[in-house]
Amino acid sequence: MHTILGSRRTVFLLVTPGFLLFACMIFVPITASFYYSLTDWNGTGEYSLTWLENYKALMSDEVFWKALINSLLLGIGLVFLQHPIAILMAMIVTYTGRWEKFMRVVIFIPAIISTFVTSKLWVSVFNTQFGMLNNALTMAGLESWRQDWLGDSTLAILCIIFVCMWQGFGYAFLLYYAGVKGVPNDLYEAAYLDGASKFQVNFHVVLPLLTPVLRINLVLAVISAFKQMETVYLMTGGGPANSTEFLSTYLYSKAFREALYGYGNAISILLVVICLIITVFMNRVIRRDVGEF
Repeated sequence: MHTILGSRRTVFLLVTPGFLLFACMIFVPITASFYYSLTDWNGTGEYSLTWLENYKALMSDEVFWKALINSLLLGIGLVFLQHPIAILMAMIVTYTGRWEKFMRVVIFIPAIISTFVTSKLWVSVFNTQFGMLNNALTMAGLESWRQDWLGDSTLAILCIIFVCMWQGFGYAFLLYYAGVKGVPNDLYEAAYLDGASKFQVNFHVVLPLLTPVLRINLVLAVISAFKQMETVYLMTGGGPANSTEFLSTYLYSKAFREALYGYGNAISILLVVICLIITVFMNRVIRRDVGEF
């Protein structure tokens, strides 16, 4: 095996198929997208090079900045709300004994339900006239709290962020749960023999060992926040008044609704750049290596 891998020709032949696949599926489309972002193409027919005009227009586009801020808000919500709760639930479920399997299934169910179904479900819940949320407030004597949840620009974005966090919670929980279950029993026993409480064991033993899982999970969470589209599109379509636009929905709107294909490609390139910067940044921030256990 070492002799085979020591041959540069063999290594080159083994790597080439994967590299070609990567180039065809990722590098070539990104390059083409960058080229079209420098044009005024509307998706069909002739076009001309406008160079950086689309990017200049984006810098003064208020809706683009609103979409970027909304994506950042969702990313912050995932990192500082969803994931700490997911870690806590992973630790709690581990101690539930015979209820462990049941809790595991219940928590993961929202993640496997179709996005279309869950989006329409929450639209019904937030409905002004017959929605379950407003009806529950009325039954509780809090009729003054009734709101047009998806019709108010401030409330709508909060509802979108909540639904996205709710639906993706199962995946975050599952990864952390797998990490917690992977901690050897010897470490628990050693900590308990030293007089540590369950809180101290989880905080000083389990949590540090979850660092590799935490790194992957947080990067995936932030990237998914910037790629978020389906839930937003199905619940509000970016409204009211573009208050719930995200980068992906705004890209779709510009490229396919308004036929500004070059402008849409400029948004996609910035989206790729932002995701790359965030990924590198987070990998540098969370770079502690706990080694093998």
